[in-house]
Amino acid sequence: MLNGFLQYLHITHRPVEFFLYSPFAVILTLTHIYTPFTFLPIYASLEHVPRNLVEASHDLGASPFSTFVRVILPLSLPGILAGATFAFVLTLGDFLAPLLVGGPSGIMISNIVVSLFGAAYNWPLGAAISLCMLLLVVSLLFATERLEKRFTI
Repeated sequence: MLNGFLQYLHITHRPVEFFLYSPFAVILTLTHIYTPFTFLPIYASLEHVPRNLVEASHDLGASPFSTFVRVILPLSLPGILAGATFAFVLTLGDFLAPLLVGGPSGIMISNIVVSLFGAAYNWPLGAAISLCMLLLVVSLLFATERLEKRFTI
């Protein structure tokens, strides 16, 4: 879409290869796909910040930056942690978007597991890598749960 827009504005005369089959394209695509999964929990946690606490901070003479750092940020940390966890776990398991946008040179851990099970028929190594991914995700979820309980009022 970006290539088409640049060609429409006559900035480029042919598609820019940088936007396709490159690590930048994979990062840009994954960011585009998983941004809502990050912003929605953050928005929900910011929406539940009590307005009277923000007003009390202003009444006591705190600057807007100080109010953000001392009141809003600590109260929104559970949403930030949830959004970051959603984005990381979903990105870790995504294999289709990097394959389509990054091409065969775009290597992510999920693509390696798919190729080990499908093309290479190396099921023991694929199972070992899958188990390591599972342990990583489960440990991350437990750590996030503990941190959310710590920062929740």
